[in-house]
Amino acid sequence: MSLQPPQAILFDLDGTLVDTAPDLANATNALRAHHGLAPLPFEIIRRQVSNGGSALVTLALGLEANADGHTQARQFLLDAYEQAVAVHSRVFSPLDVWLEEWNANQRPWGIVTNKPRRYTLPLLEALLLQPGALLCADDLSVKKPAPEPLWEAAHRLGVAPERCWYIGDHVRDMEAAVAAGMTAVAVGYGYISEEDDYQQWPADMWFEECAMLVDALGAFKR
Repeated sequence: MSLQPPQAILFDLDGTLVDTAPDLANATNALRAHHGLAPLPFEIIRRQVSNGGSALVTLALGLEANADGHTQARQFLLDAYEQAVAVHSRVFSPLDVWLEEWNANQRPWGIVTNKPRRYTLPLLEALLLQPGALLCADDLSVKKPAPEPLWEAAHRLGVAPERCWYIGDHVRDMEAAVAAGMTAVAVGYGYISEEDDYQQWPADMWFEECAMLVDALGAFKR
C-alpha cells in the first residue's frame, strides 16, 4: 500500500469495531412486541443499525421521526437496549485478535462514535475495551460527519490527524475522515443498507470483509 503507515487507528463503533446488531435487533423486536407485532428478520434490522434509534423505530413501527408517538417509541427501544447492551455484542473477528496485539505493542487507538456515552460505556466495559480516546455523540457540540470529534480523538492520542486512519461503515464516517485530513477506510461488512454502495464512498481504501481489513492492518502491528 502506498499510504503512510498509521501512528494511530480510530474506529467507528457499531458495525465497524463491534457487532452490536444482535442486541439492537432484540430491542427493536421488543418494541414491535410491545405493539403486538411479530418480530422482524434479523438481516432487515441489521441493515438499519448504523442509522440510529429513530431509523429503527421507523423500521419497526412505520413511524417517521416527526410522527406522533415516535419519540415515546424511540425511548422504549433505547430503554430496552440499555437493559441488555452487551448480551450478544462482540468485537468483529479477527479484529479482536489484531486489537490484542496492537494493545500489546502499546500502539494508540481510539473510538469516535455517534452512539451516546450512556450506551457506549457499558458496552465497552462488558467487552473489556479500553481505547486511548473515546468520543461519543454527546461529548461535543457536533458529531460526525463533522471532523471535530476526530480531531479531538487525535489530540487526546497525541497524534497528528494526517497520521491517523479512521475506519467506518457509513458514508458519514468517510466524510468526517476526509474533512479531518485522516486516511479514510471504508468497510463493507458493517450495517449497510441494500441501496448503498460503500465502494462509492469518498474513501482511501475499501475492505469487503473484516479479515481483509485485518490483513491490511497487520503490516503495522509493530
